Amino acid sequence: MNKSSNNEDFILASASPRRQELLRQVGLSFRIVPSRLRESNQSGMAPHLHAFHCAAAKAKEVAQRYPDEWVLGADTIVVLDGVILGKPDNHSEALNMLSRLSGRSHFVITGLCLILENGGVETSEYVETKVYMRQLSHNDIQGYVTTGEPLDKAGGYGIQGIGGCLVQRIEGSYSNVVGLPLCETVELLRRHKVADPFEK
Repeated sequence: MNKSSNNEDFILASASPRRQELLRQVGLSFRIVPSRLRESNQSGMAPHLHAFHCAAAKAKEVAQRYPDEWVLGADTIVVLDGVILGKPDNHSEALNMLSRLSGRSHFVITGLCLILENGGVETSEYVETKVYMRQLSHNDIQGYVTTGEPLDKAGGYGIQGIGGCLVQRIEGSYSNVVGLPLCETVELLRRHKVADPFEK
């Protein structure tokens, strides 16, 4: 496996502490170079294509700066009735999002993109998880928003935190809802001989 100049296997083009924690959890060696691109909603684009597009854009921006190193980009979105729910800007938006999600199912989609710029390699895929939110009372929603946890989370909740109390069940990858589908990410890295947690 080709190591980067700093002896890590690849670059993670994300500042997300949740993604970093998930990758470290399985013993992968990487360094963090966040993309400089601002997240944007691609209006009119199907949700999974939006996730593809954003993950690829992040990875490409970093790969252009480090063309000889493998770069992994990711983008996670929450989708309700075909509409992408971003991160709430304030308590009012968080209350509104959680009220809409209450008692219903929605999808969490993560786009993945792995690039080696000078190797001419670029591969993308996406992972989808169906999440069932329990019926929430006004006090539930108000109390959760007061914790401050929803404000930096797509869809206004974090399943790995207090928000896990709001989720009744899921169909699919749990780590995908946290921010990075571990099984699929590791398989992508192994397929291209970038990194393998089972080979040390």
